[in-house]
Amino acid sequence: MYRYFSSLIFFLFLIGSASAQQNAQGQDSIQYKEKYGIRAGIDLSKPLRSVLDDTYSGIELVGDYRVYKNYYIAAELGTEERTFEGDNIQTFTTGSYIKVGGDYNAYENWLDMQNAIFVGLRYGFATFSQTLESYRIYTSSDYFGPDFREDNVETTGLTASWAEVMVGVKVEVLNNLFLSANVQLKRRIGQKTPTNFDNLAIPGFGRTYDSSEFGAGFGYSISYLIPFYKKARD
Repeated sequence: MYRYFSSLIFFLFLIGSASAQQNAQGQDSIQYKEKYGIRAGIDLSKPLRSVLDDTYSGIELVGDYRVYKNYYIAAELGTEERTFEGDNIQTFTTGSYIKVGGDYNAYENWLDMQNAIFVGLRYGFATFSQTLESYRIYTSSDYFGPDFREDNVETTGLTASWAEVMVGVKVEVLNNLFLSANVQLKRRIGQKTPTNFDNLAIPGFGRTYDSSEFGAGFGYSISYLIPFYKKARD
């Protein structure tokens, strides 16, 4: 996955840099004004996964707003459904989440470029339900064979929160149209769990593990910038 991600970053920047350098020729003596506005779009990886993976369904809207030079307010809002199938348990998770925070663009653009290599911080919060569909009763003897029980017991009103570091790129492929790719490292802060088992998956956070509070993720998005005003570049 990470090899593909690195190749995608390189490919996107080749496209963005080539188109921007063509637009920037002959503009060195002209004062350039940069666009400020809302950029909104959708994470393409989740609808694609929904088509390819029968155990998953989800959608995520993404957006950011440039507040000052290389600083952006950013947020993601989504919903997910996921079936977890383990050796001894099967659960169904459904719920919604929001992530809010900010991004810093560390890339020094040429004139007429709006590309970004960014680092972001997010606070994530999810509300969801877990349904225990089936589980296996532990026994030290296999004389009677596996003992699986089907309950379909749903626990609602569950919540979880986490902190997230995001690193990625945004490349303007057409006027005001951007493609983006990112990777995420997450650290769970708190959660409310069912009384009889743990949260095996959390919307927006992903898969959980007993031995760790950390998680990881990735995303590929397409977004469109709605300019509100222009400001002279410093």
